[in-house]
Amino acid sequence: MTGPSVIHVVDDDASFRSSMSRLLQASGYRTELYESGNALLERLPIGESGCILLDLQMSGVQGFELQERLAKTGNTLPIIFLTAHGDIRAGVRAMKAGAEDFLTKPVSKEALFECVERALARNAQQCQQQDRMNAMRGRVAKLTPREAEVFALVVRGKLNKQIAHELGTTVRTIKAHRQAAMEKLHVASFAEAVSMAERLGLLG
Repeated sequence: MTGPSVIHVVDDDASFRSSMSRLLQASGYRTELYESGNALLERLPIGESGCILLDLQMSGVQGFELQERLAKTGNTLPIIFLTAHGDIRAGVRAMKAGAEDFLTKPVSKEALFECVERALARNAQQCQQQDRMNAMRGRVAKLTPREAEVFALVVRGKLNKQIAHELGTTVRTIKAHRQAAMEKLHVASFAEAVSMAERLGLLG
């Protein structure tokens, strides 16, 4: 993930957008402003860290619809709803759909910043996890087809001689493939190998 975190402010009220931006920038945050949900969908960069401050009721794409559409595009930026028309039912719906928080306008500076910091911390954690997953996938991709085959059987608990029998080769050859796979994957033990396979969904 690249660059400092950006707070994406989506609101159809121009004066609210600019005052929110001034407030955030004065505290050292970077901001991007959008006058509508469509503008956000068109311009939101992929793979950037940050969070989204989203008005619930806007002209064009409404807040909930936008939340849904962002989820479909694989957006991982936490969403904080900011609304002048909030009720408990709307808040519950937003949270159930994965929103970070649901704040009612006018919001205090303290409450806003606390919420933004929490969202950014969660996003940073997600980015780290994603980076780790990508690194693991990259290592798996370096295995030869035979090493990958042996690894898949090893993590399912098969013994070397069972694998040798299944693949029609010698135990010695299987040991060599197993060793090579473990080295390429940077795993030192069987337990680590199983844990990695599980996280990558290779155990199906």
